Amino acid sequence: MTFLRSRVLAVLAAGSVILSPLPASAETILGALAKAYQNNSSLNSSRAGVRVTDENVAIAKSGMRPRITGNASAQVQRRETTDVSTGQFGITLEQPIFDGFQTHNNVRASEAQVLAANAALRNDELNLLFDAAQTYMQVIRDRQIAALRAENLQFLEEQVRSARSRLEVGEGTRTDVAQSQAQRQLALAQLSAARAQAAASAARYRQIVGDEPGTLQAPDPLTTLLPASLDQATAIALSEHPAIAARQHWVDVYSYQVKVAEGTLLPNLSASASLTSTRTESSPSALTDGTQNSASIGLNLRIPIYQGGEASARVRQSKETLGQARIDVDVTRDEVLQAITSAWTQYQAARETVAANREQVNAAQLALSGVIEERDVGQRTTLNVLDAQADVIDARIDLVTAQYNVVVASYAIAQAMGRLSPSRLGLNVAIYDPQEHYRAVKDKWYGLRTPDGR
Repeated sequence: MTFLRSRVLAVLAAGSVILSPLPASAETILGALAKAYQNNSSLNSSRAGVRVTDENVAIAKSGMRPRITGNASAQVQRRETTDVSTGQFGITLEQPIFDGFQTHNNVRASEAQVLAANAALRNDELNLLFDAAQTYMQVIRDRQIAALRAENLQFLEEQVRSARSRLEVGEGTRTDVAQSQAQRQLALAQLSAARAQAAASAARYRQIVGDEPGTLQAPDPLTTLLPASLDQATAIALSEHPAIAARQHWVDVYSYQVKVAEGTLLPNLSASASLTSTRTESSPSALTDGTQNSASIGLNLRIPIYQGGEASARVRQSKETLGQARIDVDVTRDEVLQAITSAWTQYQAARETVAANREQVNAAQLALSGVIEERDVGQRTTLNVLDAQADVIDARIDLVTAQYNVVVASYAIAQAMGRLSPSRLGLNVAIYDPQEHYRAVKDKWYGLRTPDGR
């Protein structure tokens, strides 16, 4: 009896070690989030997409810039007994003057598109940071559950040995041995599944964070970024969430695109100038041999009268797209409201569940100790011990899961508010500034190299 009680106490002691914080030298959740912010391929792809969008502004601004074209030609003609060689080269300049405000509105639309892309990038950042935090906690949770399953298997193996010993001295039955063996095999299967789940969580951690999950330190909930009430959290989310801002910028994009479509119905005016030099030689030589230079300058006016209905259809289509974009703003607001409400209620429920699960674990552990003692004096059966042990393991797994839920829900609240950013978290990283690339390219007139030298 003393030996069995010592085994139970050892298991419980080991469980308290699992649930206790790890040494300070372990990886912290903020350290993992910093690595994800720097290394994640999906986030780097989103940043590259923003840089692609930045170039739309330079492309739009080119609409009112001059076009200079050089041309050259050469030909040889046979005229009876005379060969005539003609060479011509010239240069042409075209300068738009008025295009129905299409370039102006294209530039404004492109600038709004850049703002939308920047807001979408911030949304991708906070989603990534949440995914990294969730994955970090999944690794901790699944490792703890695997450790609990291993302890449970060790306990049940001792129960099998104890049942066999009691059978040998005539105090037990073959049924006790069979029940213990059945529970041990179940525990072995559960341990295999738990280890597989821990390995899967580690693989996802490597994918998101970009590093191996070494020793991870169990974090506290993210209380520093949480407001006092759900109403405050909702107000912050509606005013600050980048997903809503991105949708609002797209409304601006489509508003300008309506004006661009309407601009196709307005007159277009442009100026042109050209300089041409022609050299003619003949064999035998003629009086017309020599060089002729010519120059021209003029204005070109184009007035649309009827375009087969295409321009009108495009205007109507642009207006419908604008209407859809305005509806999408409301859709995104509803999604943010649902997310913040769900995260807040889950956080409150998880906190209460942690307290209840702690009491459940203590009660289950005391019950297991009592059942073992009663079994040893013949008042309980082996099945009662196995049931009590199962209750302990289930309670401890529930506690681990509840602790996971508290931390993850706290990060989910910050995410739903739009405040899960590297600056607010205080991550030790160089924060990516999309405006740096935008400022470098928005007014470029020429150049094939990107700002980073490619």
